[in-house]
Amino acid sequence: MSELALGRFGVWTFDFEHLAASRMRESIQELEELGWPAFWVPELFGREALTHAGFLLSCTERITVVNGIAQIRPREPRWTHSGANLLADAYPGRHVLGLGFGGARPGTKPLRAMRAYLDDLDAAATVNPEPEVPIRRILAAYGPKMLELARDRAAGAHTYHVTVEHTAQAREVLGDAFLGVEHAVLFETDPGKAREIAREHLHPYLTQEYNVAKFRRLGYTDADLDHGRGSDRLVDDLVFWGDLDTISAKLQHHLDAGADHVGIQVIGTQPGESAMPRWRLLADALLSR
Repeated sequence: MSELALGRFGVWTFDFEHLAASRMRESIQELEELGWPAFWVPELFGREALTHAGFLLSCTERITVVNGIAQIRPREPRWTHSGANLLADAYPGRHVLGLGFGGARPGTKPLRAMRAYLDDLDAAATVNPEPEVPIRRILAAYGPKMLELARDRAAGAHTYHVTVEHTAQAREVLGDAFLGVEHAVLFETDPGKAREIAREHLHPYLTQEYNVAKFRRLGYTDADLDHGRGSDRLVDDLVFWGDLDTISAKLQHHLDAGADHVGIQVIGTQPGESAMPRWRLLADALLSR
């Protein structure tokens, strides 16, 4: 079994990018009180990954904070090691360093870059004390080679915008290593409204070359990609919408397919607003089982 024990479900959200520190503190503390075992934060719009994780850890006592992900391109390995080392020392067993390339560019080789980055990370020397609980890291991974690297050079993998079928495939590659799967959910029962909101969420990913290539590997066709809009099939696979029972049942499918943990991203919340009412519902439905 995986060395990471994050519970079956966690919170994965961009929402904190738009909140003042005081609201972030109140929100993460309520999520901890609700029983959420893990909280995933991306690095995209402005908040620096390790500073963000450190602040959230300082506000809480039990919840694990996972970088989903810290980008390797703008961050020198020695500083990544130094920052993660301090978090591991200060908050034993409560931080997971998720690493990812952070978006492919023409001519880039993410797999080669990640291998080299891990080499430098492992070779990093420090005068700082070593933590009693070592740094724990996972890699953003989709294809078999990156999944193999996550299996061999990290505690496991983090996937984003994938299908249940991909989860089963990733489990075969990873063996006993950790598999954390992000999945978007939307509390909307009207099919037309749900799919329009889901398409707005998915549009940036359906117009990026490297994400389009990923979706093709998952078996979607030109008709499914539909010039950035996405077919009903693709939308329904990548965003679980409906009522609480429907969403909960679909999330369980990832666990049944081999995921150790599902990071749930609630979409449909406007920037600056809170998805907390949805997190409360999901906590009641998922964390008491």
